[in-house]
Formats: sequence, C-alpha cells, structure tokens
Amino acid sequence: MTRVLIIGATGRMGRALVRAARERPGLRIAAAVARSGSEHVGQDVGDVAGTESLGVAIVDELSGALAGCDVAVDFSQPAAAAANLAACVAAGRALLLGTTGLPAELHPELDRAARHIAVLQAANTSLGVTLLLELVRRCAEVLPLKFDAEIIEAHHRHKKDAPSGTAWALAQAIAHGRGQSLEEVAALDRTHGGARAEGEIGFAVVRGGDLVGEHTVMFAGPGEQVILGHRATDRGIFAAGALDAAAWLARQAPGRYSMRDISL
Repeated sequence: MTRVLIIGATGRMGRALVRAARERPGLRIAAAVARSGSEHVGQDVGDVAGTESLGVAIVDELSGALAGCDVAVDFSQPAAAAANLAACVAAGRALLLGTTGLPAELHPELDRAARHIAVLQAANTSLGVTLLLELVRRCAEVLPLKFDAEIIEAHHRHKKDAPSGTAWALAQAIAHGRGQSLEEVAALDRTHGGARAEGEIGFAVVRGGDLVGEHTVMFAGPGEQVILGHRATDRGIFAAGALDAAAWLARQAPGRYSMRDISL
C-alpha cells in the first residue's frame, strides 16, 4: 500500500487527487496539507474534495505529516516549493512536484535533493502530454529552422502563470531537438513589432472560462505546416497520472525522474 501525502490539498488539483485515489486499491491518501490559515484546516480532506470522509484531517504543517507517508505530491504554490522540497529531504520522503511557474533557481535545488530522495518534477502528468513532448522534440530534430515554431496554449481564467508550465516544457523540447538554448530563442512579446527572427520559439496565451488545458505546437514552413496538439477535457487525467507516478516514485532509489521514465 502506497501512502500518499497531498500538499495543496484544497486546490483544484488537490481535490482531484483525493477523488481519483478512490479508484486505486493499492494507494491511499494518508495525509493532507494546506496553507497556514486556510479555512479548511482541521476538516476531513474527503469532505472538502466532495467525496466520502477519509478520516484524514487537513493540517498546515508539513514536516510532521510526512512521517506517516511514503511519497508527497505537491500541487501548491511556486513560492512554497523550496520549503516543501527541503522538508521532504529532511524526512527522507519521495516528492512528485507538479506545481508550475517554478523559479529558475529551484532546479539546482532539485538536482541536489535528488542525491538523497527520489524527485519527479513535471509540468504536466498526463500520458498524452508526455507523448506530445516526445513527438515535438522529434519534429524539432528533423525539420529545418525555416519551419517557425509557435506554441498556443489555453487555460481557465483563474490560472496565474503564463505561459503555462506545459507550454514551457514544449518549448524546451523544441529547443532541445534543435540544439538551442531556450532562454536565447523564446519570444514572449511581439507587441514591439519587427520581423520574426529565424529559430525563434513563439508563445500565444489564452485565459478564459473553465478551459482545462489546450496546447498546440505549430511548425510553420513555406507552403506547409506540421501541427501537434493535446486537449484536456477533464482535470482527472492529471490526477490519475500524478497518482500513478507517485506510486511508482515511492519505490525508486534517490534520483531525478520525469514522466517519460514511467510512461514511455
């Protein structure tokens, strides 16, 4: 039985994780953490998620909650990621980090943490997006730079980071396939005009309504386009993928892992 702790248990993804866990007999939610001051602290996490009571009260202190768990799944806030990572290292517990909008300085910390615990950081935990990343990377390897790369993404009106973490991951896959540095070729703002430079990776962002998540990658060449995409219609796919990954991660030796290690 894999014992899972959910960090950010009262958010959209946290609640989806609690609901999805009901369908996994080899896994149980053993602890749930919310931010300090949350109105849900002390409540049963199952009740908050809109399912049956689980006998697991939401707490606001992570280090103590880690003791009775095998793996932590973090879908909280970027500002809390470093502290959550440090707590998991101190407790010797595996961590799946699904929070997006992470600061760049966190990535070296993830590498250091991976010397002590199993760490999986993923901007998207769906099987379809994991495959899309591979297809995009391969297209970028094969197509010449005269095929301009554009990423179009759309999410619900409440999403704070833009472009999305998945859009950044797709851009990184393109840059990797082309042998580029993403920081040097990412084009986030075209409002100042000017012709497109060869090799740029462009972004277009849509925020509105209750869109779960849509990502399209266009390689636009002279006279033809190659278009790859993924559309999520149910946030449950991300929760299911995250729980599958968490159960797998709990059995791994210390190291840095990705969804590709599980799915492909």
